[in-house]
Amino acid sequence: MTEHPSLAVIGAGPAGLAAALAAAARGVRVTLLDAADQAGGQFYRQPAPALGACRPQALYHQWRTWERLRDGLDRHRAAGRVTHLTDHHVWCVRRGSGPAPISVHALLGPDQDEGVTVRADAVLLATGSCERVLPFPGWTLPGVVTAGGAQAMLKGGLVLPGRTAVVAGTGPLLLPVATGLAAAGARVAALAESAAPGSLLRRAPALAAQPAKLAEGAGYAARLLLHGVRVLPRHTVVEAHGTGRLEAVTVAALGRDGRTRPGSARRIPCDTLAVGHGLLPHTDLAETLGCTLSGTDVRVDDEQRTDVPGVWAAGETTGVGGAALALAEGHVAGRSVAARLHGTVPDPRRWAAARARSRLRSFAAALDAVYAPPAGWAGEVPDDTVVCRCEEVTAGEVRTAADTLGASDPRTVKLLTRAGMGWCQGRMCAPAVAALTGCPLTPGRRPFARPVPLGVLAALPDPD
Repeated sequence: MTEHPSLAVIGAGPAGLAAALAAAARGVRVTLLDAADQAGGQFYRQPAPALGACRPQALYHQWRTWERLRDGLDRHRAAGRVTHLTDHHVWCVRRGSGPAPISVHALLGPDQDEGVTVRADAVLLATGSCERVLPFPGWTLPGVVTAGGAQAMLKGGLVLPGRTAVVAGTGPLLLPVATGLAAAGARVAALAESAAPGSLLRRAPALAAQPAKLAEGAGYAARLLLHGVRVLPRHTVVEAHGTGRLEAVTVAALGRDGRTRPGSARRIPCDTLAVGHGLLPHTDLAETLGCTLSGTDVRVDDEQRTDVPGVWAAGETTGVGGAALALAEGHVAGRSVAARLHGTVPDPRRWAAARARSRLRSFAAALDAVYAPPAGWAGEVPDDTVVCRCEEVTAGEVRTAADTLGASDPRTVKLLTRAGMGWCQGRMCAPAVAALTGCPLTPGRRPFARPVPLGVLAALPDPD
């Protein structure tokens, strides 16, 4: 191995930044690639400099943690230990032989019509997660956005998606979205959370192990009360209404079976619906490399190594658990990469980050059980509801493929209905298609993580 081995880190969110800083501090040359024009990922998404935000810290919690990451990145960049490549959209990672056997292929800039290849001794996948979208009548209306999309508009653009909002779905993300919108001047007419408060109490021992997280949740609850936000526990969105754009939503209470209770529907006027039902790991690059998945998560060992030599993974791609867990996993991965590339065997049991990781994973597992989507949601989606908006495939067509034509997996449903054949390649509709057909949500095994111009493919050098 060379005196200064190299690591490519894909993703500049909490996990990627923590890994890059830990590895660089231990003598590894790091190339940090990210699709955004600034570091931070979705969690620490920064306003565009041209907007001149006076107090960006008002949009975030854990701001001091971000400052430490940002300052550390600046120091390592100035010292030449980290190269930060912004606007680099990675579409494939390949393993070869010889020196620097990892090839990371990316498209440059907003047009993504020019390719670049980065070579390294190892690669860390810190590609984060995407939102799980569950369809309902009217969900394609203008004014209906994902919860994370509303937060990104507020953080990145300093704009409100609307003046009167309803926040709905399930998961911890709904709390900062609702309080953020209210603090920025929107009237949040309701927060409809499908989980039951009793579910939190039943997992009190696991949750109590993280008092800082509980205090954070209590703070959000206090701000909701301060802004007069009506909280509707055990409620779900039934339909979005409007002619041309969103005008109102109907929510209804959920029974013990996860289905809506008859007679409980209420209509709430609004011009924005921010809806989310949790997050799913981004695993496209891991799949192209042949990494083993455990359910929807990339499988890693105690050092955050995948089962593919030279490939590490950290953060939400190995399981959704929040920024604190992503930071811990990134630090463990960065230390492990440095030790392995320098020819030593690390012992994660001696690292504080590894111990924190274990506690945070237990906390995340408890939250995951609490904030699962309602059990009966798929059975209540009407047949004429669009499920795949790219190809305009309805729930009825998906059900026909399974019940009448015998499709038993998402790939067959895709071939029979075109659901998942559009621009997003099923990233948005795959969870819904799987639930409607009763099929397991399986990885897509795409050869590329994003569309690639033929000219870029033709210009690629022959593999080692």
